[in-house]
Amino acid sequence: MKKKVTPYKDSALNKKEQVEQMFDTISGKYDGLNRVISLGTDTAWRKKVIKKVAATNPSNVLDIATGTGDLAIQFASKIPDASIVGLDLSEGMLSVARKKIEGNSLSDKIEFIKGDSEALPFKDNEFDAITVSFGIRNFEHLEKGLAEIYRVLVPGGLFVILETSVPTKTPFKQGYYFYARKVLPFIGKVFSKDKVAYRYLSESASVFPHGEELNNILRKIGFIEVKNNPQTFGVATIYTATK
Repeated sequence: MKKKVTPYKDSALNKKEQVEQMFDTISGKYDGLNRVISLGTDTAWRKKVIKKVAATNPSNVLDIATGTGDLAIQFASKIPDASIVGLDLSEGMLSVARKKIEGNSLSDKIEFIKGDSEALPFKDNEFDAITVSFGIRNFEHLEKGLAEIYRVLVPGGLFVILETSVPTKTPFKQGYYFYARKVLPFIGKVFSKDKVAYRYLSESASVFPHGEELNNILRKIGFIEVKNNPQTFGVATIYTATK
């Protein structure tokens, strides 16, 4: 990463602890704000991730940085024979996720657990597919987290990342920076009680490695068949890789 960006600049906590605190704070309004901030386009991007994973017919799927569980729940619905684990650092986000499946027929297929992406509580070669959507830029140590993902993915398994990126072409690049630096933090301040959360989300997105830069990091870890597919003029990117 070009520079280290943390949610609370004056905090004595490390990035991981700050991220946990931030998401605990905004968990109640996270889903609604996401729809507003992405103008609804994040739904279409997630559908593409689900389609890629479903095509491999996995017996189990690990969704890291699962947040409020939207992607994990959709996996359980679209891949009926698979067991799903959603892992997140924030208990606040997980509590929202668990409420979504409470008393639901999908509750037996999904397990939501609190855990650290850089120290995954799973054995080697355990999951057929692993996903991270809008969470990988929150890893405190990116390569350590990716190495853990590589460890628990089965040989031949699919790893999919959905993450924000920066458009490279005019006028989309200029429009992106205006939206990320001015509009997004304003929306966050209006709708969230955590005044700095959405400033962090926009800043971290702007400095996180994307495109071929992230491809090369994945290859360094050991992943193969690494590809990236920009979405909506490049404001997000879907990465796929295997072990």
